[in-house]
Amino acid sequence: MKYTPTIGLEIHAELKTKTKMFCDSANDPDETRPNVNVCPVCLAHPGTLPVINRAAVEHILRVGTAVGGKLADFTEFDRKSYFYPDIPKGYQISQYEHPLVSGGELAGVAITRVHLEEDTARSSHGAGKSLIDFNRAGIPLMELVTEPVIHDAETAGRFARELQLLLRTLGAGEANLEKGEMRIEANISVSDEEGVFGTKVEVKNINSFRSVERAIAYEVERQTALIKSGGKVVQATRGWDEGKQATFHQRFKEGSADYRYFPEPDLPKLYLSEIPEFSGAALRASMPELPWERRARYERSYGMKETDVAYVAATPERAVFFDATAAALGDEKELVALAANYIVSDLAGLYAKKGSEEYATLDPLAFAKLIRLASIGDLSSRGAKDTLLILVEEGGDPERIAEERGLMQVHDTDVLREAITGVLAEETKAVEEYRAGKEAALQYLLGKSMKATKGAGNPGLLKEILVKELG
Repeated sequence: MKYTPTIGLEIHAELKTKTKMFCDSANDPDETRPNVNVCPVCLAHPGTLPVINRAAVEHILRVGTAVGGKLADFTEFDRKSYFYPDIPKGYQISQYEHPLVSGGELAGVAITRVHLEEDTARSSHGAGKSLIDFNRAGIPLMELVTEPVIHDAETAGRFARELQLLLRTLGAGEANLEKGEMRIEANISVSDEEGVFGTKVEVKNINSFRSVERAIAYEVERQTALIKSGGKVVQATRGWDEGKQATFHQRFKEGSADYRYFPEPDLPKLYLSEIPEFSGAALRASMPELPWERRARYERSYGMKETDVAYVAATPERAVFFDATAAALGDEKELVALAANYIVSDLAGLYAKKGSEEYATLDPLAFAKLIRLASIGDLSSRGAKDTLLILVEEGGDPERIAEERGLMQVHDTDVLREAITGVLAEETKAVEEYRAGKEAALQYLLGKSMKATKGAGNPGLLKEILVKELG
């Protein structure tokens, strides 16, 4: 019997705001000192009252606008009751029946809802004790829930990557998985050929895109094998062990009734139509170019390869740098495509060695000038690579760098002929082999000639002169 996996995602992402969701404590994900950004409100001292963060609400509405969701007019916050040491109030302020956004679609995956809540504190366990850092408690947290319409791990990973890019493009959050700013949970079940669904299992707090795909693939295989052997899948929450590359049991799954949701009495109901800047027209006007719009523009305007488009548009920083370079090149199609090729290959390789991408420190005007020099042959491929390395490390003018370092391509036939003469005098065996009909010897001699010019010789001219000299 064939079994089909069905997957739905729940993704939490911290939002980029100056202060926390319901108080004026700083929202600083880079703070390393524990329990610094705290106050009586986010520590749940008696008698304190929460106040809604307007910027956080706007972030969610802009996400909803981008994915084509239905924006709520009436919305409210609810208390979600459960006890854990990282929940200072003994409940979390979240949304239940009236989310800010309903419906929508992203990366071909239907979305159920997008709502707003507060994050928990951060727990750390070890050496026989547990420590709680409340810096994260109360940070605005977006929760996005998809429809259970995903049927393979790759689609789930693609959706999560596109959501991260959307959040960064909108300025709503960095969604850095390694920092815990974005956490992914997958609800997974398998159904048989007759469409009978199995029991859903949730895998929580997966912190990398590759782990999302691996955890889903593992869980589908585990559930399928269990059903085939006559066992029964139990509804539960499981974790992902990166070392063992396997899921493991954490606890049996709660239902919504266990959380005893009820409207938060300390916060007002919201009627968004009463707030002008939250109108559909105002939100649409605030939208930047969205990731899929940018990719379509690159393909349409520059005829770039799909893989180049995907790489260049994969982060806002790359896209901003690329657009500035394209503008400096006058949007000339061939030159822009060449620039994209250098970004995808050479620049990506340099940044990979450095361990970080630093597009903000690289002058797009200087990079565009390098591309022009390479396109007209003033810089050889090798010379362009060497010049780019210096540009990345030191900055400067690419033409001056190339001239000072002897990297400009040599077109002077007298200089090239002199280099070739020396090579032919040394490589007599290769000369005899070429004259005897061995074509491969010509490439060998051309390589030696290029080396003699320190890679600066014009390859076309070198070959032309070399053939003439060989008779």
